[in-house]
Amino acid sequence: MMNNNNTLEYKGYLAKIEIDSDTNTLYGSITNTRDVITFSAQTVAEVRQAFQDSVEDYLAWAAEDGFIPDKPYSGKIILRMSPALHQQISARATMDGFSLNQWITNTLQQRVLSDHP
Repeated sequence: MMNNNNTLEYKGYLAKIEIDSDTNTLYGSITNTRDVITFSAQTVAEVRQAFQDSVEDYLAWAAEDGFIPDKPYSGKIILRMSPALHQQISARATMDGFSLNQWITNTLQQRVLSDHP
């Protein structure tokens, strides 16, 4: 599915789609993996199919060559911060009625959404 931010999602992989107005080509790259996976096409339907084909080709290549494909992010991160900030965030989360994890997730989500209407 393509949303208003010109992104596609397939099997957990996300791709950003851009337009080359000089060649009237849509092109994209997968954004949530360290491996470089790109594709292009002339229409929205074709770029969607090219994206899905690229993901399938990548997964097949990994299986054939015996390596583990770089998977979309797991949703787990480790944060390092000062003990004072940790204490302040924890207190704020408690005051707002959230776990520390949920408060951080909500705060980051609000920030991301405010940057991309």
